[in-house]
Amino acid sequence: MTRATKVIRGALWVLFGAFFLFPLYAMADFSTRNLLAGGRTLRAWGNLIADDALYAAIIVSLLLAVYTVVAMLAILVPTMIWVRLRAPWAKGAVEFLCLLPLTIPALVIVVGLRNVYLWVTYFLGESALTLTFVYIVLVLPFAYRALDAALSSIDLRTLTEAARSLGAGWATTILRVVVPNIWSGILSAAFISVAVVLGEYTIASLSGYETLQVQIVAIGKADGPTSVAASLAVLLLGFVLLTGLSLVTRGRRRGRGVAA
Repeated sequence: MTRATKVIRGALWVLFGAFFLFPLYAMADFSTRNLLAGGRTLRAWGNLIADDALYAAIIVSLLLAVYTVVAMLAILVPTMIWVRLRAPWAKGAVEFLCLLPLTIPALVIVVGLRNVYLWVTYFLGESALTLTFVYIVLVLPFAYRALDAALSSIDLRTLTEAARSLGAGWATTILRVVVPNIWSGILSAAFISVAVVLGEYTIASLSGYETLQVQIVAIGKADGPTSVAASLAVLLLGFVLLTGLSLVTRGRRRGRGVAA
């Protein structure tokens, strides 16, 4: 690599870094500014816990993220493995169904599911956690792509046949043989799903549930710094998740390289 190339590369890193970090700095600056007396204050960040409604919305959104990820993986991973092994002819249909939510506006999803949700609320109550069923549908396109790429990178049939020939049941084969080999894809699907759930506003708002994004919009009408602090916290959480995914994936690749 020539010196000129290094200089250009360094300049691009600085430009891209400034482009992405400056809005975050502006958000942090605004959320810590004392608009009345001047100076700095952490009141807005303290409100993330002190404000009961906002704190409850944060807990609800985090629980929704956890439930959505667990349910999505429990449904999608076995289904994709079974389709690849037993019904490869159905791969196109499964892919079409998983990617279909990308083509349907959130408003249409809410209207279409309204009658279904009458039964959901009848049996499970009107808790905001029932949004888990809708969010599973929303994250399917992103989770499917991540898992499909991971499964395509391994010889699934050989791994499963070897495990079965050694006496392993299907549950053992999936959990102890297949899952460790597609762990990076599972992490990608999980983290992307968390980001989608924490950032979703339209469906929760139209359905009348108080999630984090709905509360951020409501608080922003009266308390801008707290609203910005909550938004920045969500962005930082997403950044931490993606950085963790990158480090874990890199570590697993290095481990495989050393083992090879």
